Amino acid sequence: MKIILDLCGGTGAWSKDYKKAGYHVINITLPFYDILETKIRKDYIVFQGGIEKPIIVKICDIYGILAAPVCTMFSFARTTAKIPRDLRQGMILVIACLNIIWECRYNHKLAFWVLENPRGYLRQFLGKPAFTFDPCDFGDPYTKKTDLWGYFNLPKKDNIVEPRFTKRFKSGNRMSYFHYLTTLKSPQEAKRLRAITPPGFAKAFFEANK
Repeated sequence: MKIILDLCGGTGAWSKDYKKAGYHVINITLPFYDILETKIRKDYIVFQGGIEKPIIVKICDIYGILAAPVCTMFSFARTTAKIPRDLRQGMILVIACLNIIWECRYNHKLAFWVLENPRGYLRQFLGKPAFTFDPCDFGDPYTKKTDLWGYFNLPKKDNIVEPRFTKRFKSGNRMSYFHYLTTLKSPQEAKRLRAITPPGFAKAFFEANK
């Protein structure tokens, strides 16, 4: 059995192609599981917290790990938030993801592992990313610079399209049409939509890391 851990996976958009292909995908995300409540043992991991019953995963069955910890504190755009930027707080989820990855690697070789975050201050903690992309590099016509760190095969940017823009500001500055559409939603829904992994990239990553 090949298990894919989708840490902080949200809607599961990144791991969707793995699930379709028959991999056993386990999405560790709120409100179902709380990654901060994870218990790591020698041969297995217990995911718990949230509204689902604890799940025990044998480390030797884990094939690959996708991780997308929340990026709010690392965002360059965080300039008007009511809560001041707290990089230490932001690193809590990142460290939780990395601890799981490292513990799995101590026991056996993972086929791949990858940690994703929009370009921001996380670079100052993890260094230069292995790969950076915009959704338009994989067929989705908007921009959102995103960094990937880890051990994985690089996805091929072979479906590049022009991003769609719209004038949003009186100054004449432009924003991606996708981000413009999300401004028409509630703040909570806009945040959820912007966090979803673009399908073109997700498919390309899967093709490179089966």
